Amino acid sequence: MKKLIFILPLFLFIACKQKPKSDDGEASRVSGTLKLLVDESFSSVLEDQIEVFKLDYPDARFELVQGNENKILPTFLNDSVRVAVLSRMLTADEEKAYSKRSIPIFTSRFAIDGIALITGNDNPDSTITADEVISIMKGTSTSGKQLVFDNAYSSTLRYFKDLSQIKELPKSGIYTLQNNKDVIKYVAEHKNYIGVVGVNWLMKNGRDQQDFTDQVKVMGVKNTKGKKGDDTFYKPTQKNLIDGIYPFLRNVYIINAEGKNGLGTGFATWLTGQRGQLIVLKSGLGPNKMNPREINIKKEN
Repeated sequence: MKKLIFILPLFLFIACKQKPKSDDGEASRVSGTLKLLVDESFSSVLEDQIEVFKLDYPDARFELVQGNENKILPTFLNDSVRVAVLSRMLTADEEKAYSKRSIPIFTSRFAIDGIALITGNDNPDSTITADEVISIMKGTSTSGKQLVFDNAYSSTLRYFKDLSQIKELPKSGIYTLQNNKDVIKYVAEHKNYIGVVGVNWLMKNGRDQQDFTDQVKVMGVKNTKGKKGDDTFYKPTQKNLIDGIYPFLRNVYIINAEGKNGLGTGFATWLTGQRGQLIVLKSGLGPNKMNPREINIKKEN
């Protein structure tokens, strides 16, 4: 009888300690369902990350909502989706909606992307300066060169507007299409046009546009005098991204406002950890941090 009295309270204690399950199964940092907003410029590297994460944690499920930065950001700000991958941090005004409800926002950089400038193979110019690009954006260029962007709402266009310190585009010299594939095709078929494409997208999806990518080349860019990379023309190679000498760099952030220790937190931690950073490295982008390699010296008997 004494044994029964001892076992029963122990059983009740264990039952009380069990975590409640959600409709999607047990929710934790490595399980459950995460709805994730993703700037389509970084969809490729995110898909690779998720594929490996799910191999490690098969109880984790992801719903990716891809789109242009200006289109998906309102979905985050109105609290419809609480985790997003963007090329910029939120402003203080954008964070107010969450801070009023005492919901903390955690922002982590996990990769460094570059913005490539491409032009047709028949274009004799294979280099350009950052100052030239800025003058085209401001509408003051006399070179006749023209920039073609993927979309009027894209993060790449916003990046160059911020860089050039303009709010409105000039009446000539700047064109926007529908997507990155349109940019590659247009530049391949029109001389003296320069396409603007994210390096991550170009490396992963350029193969699907082989007929046109064979007709374009990546330009070298020299930075503004006094800034890193002003000594010569650099292309957006992985080494140049890591070294920070390619002029047109942008950080890639995961922004988490879950308000709980859930899958969003676990995935964000994983992205900045060794496994996630290795995938960033393999993707051709610059990792947030370089994990040191351990050297084991075996002693021979």
